[in-house]
Amino acid sequence: MSALKRKTLSDDTDPEIAALPSLTKLSASERVPVICDAVIDIAAALFNVSGKELREPGRSTLGVSRVRQIAMYVTHVALEMSMRDVGLGFGRDRTTVLHACHLIEDMRDDEEFDGIVAMVERVVTAAFGRQGQE
Repeated sequence: MSALKRKTLSDDTDPEIAALPSLTKLSASERVPVICDAVIDIAAALFNVSGKELREPGRSTLGVSRVRQIAMYVTHVALEMSMRDVGLGFGRDRTTVLHACHLIEDMRDDEEFDGIVAMVERVVTAAFGRQGQE
């Protein structure tokens, strides 16, 4: 059992990763954009869409919008961030986040869609735990 050691950020030799700010050292207002940007990047990678498209302020295609809605939903639900903070981090109004959360929650009645959202929740939670509320 002693051979198993949890790897920490300081154990990593990649200088880009080591240069990332520790979330615990950031104020709550500083954490919001960092976490939301990371969730956007995770969603972009998982769904093979451009992070740039997910960040664009205007309307998007249905596919891009749906990925953004899933990302906002997961940020709110899995990381327990307020809808206001999620809106700020995603460059959207809190009512847009509210709409996304209602829509995704309703769509989770479909078993396949629920599995997809659950997978995103697991990935995001593994990456951040519940640091959105610290």
